[in-house]
Amino acid sequence: MNATHSPPMKGRTITTANNDIHTEPAAAEGLPDVHVIGDDHVSPSFAELGVDQGIVDALGKRGIERTFAIQELTLPLALAGNDLIGQARTGMGKTYGFGVPLLNRLVTQARADVGEDGLRALDGTPRALIIVPTRELCVQVTDDLEQASDGVRVQTTKGERDLRITSIYGGRPYEAQIEALQKGVDVVVGTPGRLLDLAKQGHLVLGKIQILVLDEADEMLDLGFLPDIERILTMVPTDRQTMLFSATMPGPIITLARTFLRQPTHVRAEHHDDSAVHERTTQYVYRAHALDKVELVAKVLQAEGRGATMIFTRTKRTAQKVADELAERGFKVGAVHGDLGQVAREKALGKFRDGSIDVLVATDVAARGIDIDDVTHVINFQCPEDDKTYVHRIGRTGRAGKTGIAVTLVDWDELHRWQLIDKALGLGQPEPAETYSSSEHLFTDLGIDPKVKGSLPGVRKRAEGEVVERKPREKRESTRTRSRTRTRGGQKSDGAPGEAKPATAAPESQAPSNDGAEGDAPARKRRRRRRSGAAKAEGAVAETSAE
Repeated sequence: MNATHSPPMKGRTITTANNDIHTEPAAAEGLPDVHVIGDDHVSPSFAELGVDQGIVDALGKRGIERTFAIQELTLPLALAGNDLIGQARTGMGKTYGFGVPLLNRLVTQARADVGEDGLRALDGTPRALIIVPTRELCVQVTDDLEQASDGVRVQTTKGERDLRITSIYGGRPYEAQIEALQKGVDVVVGTPGRLLDLAKQGHLVLGKIQILVLDEADEMLDLGFLPDIERILTMVPTDRQTMLFSATMPGPIITLARTFLRQPTHVRAEHHDDSAVHERTTQYVYRAHALDKVELVAKVLQAEGRGATMIFTRTKRTAQKVADELAERGFKVGAVHGDLGQVAREKALGKFRDGSIDVLVATDVAARGIDIDDVTHVINFQCPEDDKTYVHRIGRTGRAGKTGIAVTLVDWDELHRWQLIDKALGLGQPEPAETYSSSEHLFTDLGIDPKVKGSLPGVRKRAEGEVVERKPREKRESTRTRSRTRTRGGQKSDGAPGEAKPATAAPESQAPSNDGAEGDAPARKRRRRRRSGAAKAEGAVAETSAE
């Protein structure tokens, strides 16, 4: 269903513009507008919005005190228990927009009242469910919530304890996740497929869910998870608070919201006249040759001010190849793509987050949900498939009010695809400048020292030394010589007498061989072959004598 043909949802719409809080008139039922706040508006702190002091202290440990626009708008509504739709682009703080009120509600309810019905008491049955599209986002959201609740104690039916948050996603063994659920959890963050599996098996109990969050709903639609989400939503109580967050609002998401949310308030944190791409991200587009791209990227990675960098490819094979080649050039690089196991992907992401590596090469699907605020550069090694993918890629930088740089390399055969992207987004760069790793404008645009090489200092010399080092040729020749002079029963293969060796002095049926080193069956097969061969050899000698 097309969004433009959908009837308006009941509720009101709140948007932000130019650091103000502004509202659009409600779509239906004469709901009141929210007052406009002027240009001198200062974002309130979490404490000023009434967030529990324990959560405020936990956020303060991370240096987080004041709210972003999406958080400022959603917190009062969410804290009051209202359903809402939060619409904001990636990197604008949506996680704490729903995470803080979710934690606040659980903490305050648990402290205020352990009711006779048991619904308010935290008894180890999940009370909040957050559904996310990818494994990486699942881990990220779980980590953010754990840090926001660090040191926060809650009252339960068995006494006071820490708030329990667990992640449920595919690519990991079921046993550990089932064990965590059996021990008791308060908040579950998970991907649709694994959540549905555990719910069907009876390990995940959804009958006491009070708060439901759908994060990155449009990405879940793109990945085909909408049917799974609808099945999960039929398993949770109807008397609940539901929050849906999405960067865009396509028709199926509007239908989902209309079906499962009760008079939601639509909060949109963006400018009315914003383009789809981040204004805080400076974008460069170059037409580059495939054989020169790695060399070009290696020089971009030595640009002034370059910090954590993400490199995007279209294919898994290209991602691994680029990562390997950059590692050989001395860069601290990791890869995230579908051919890697979940453990390897999480290990690479962990190193990227803690700074052990500062370059991450990823495919589009694997990078969905990677939420890292300190990325300074994004490099599109291959041209994105479409404008939506382009926006998603460059959205990895210029986050949380910071600036970033996006570099897109367009090969000659990708030019038509890029022109469609350029036209859709109105970028005004349909004909990228022809650029090589030695082009002067590359160094000028990105602040690269013209003296830099395609490898980090000291790496090329070692690499050349390793290439020169070879195995002695004599060893390979001697191996071939031994194979031609193998003896049978003390005789050379042509029947001439040969030097007997200890290994061949034994009876023919017991002669050792490398072919039989792995077990008895190959040895028996060899003996049969040798008896046959011996008979043939004797026959050949007899015929020669007769002549």
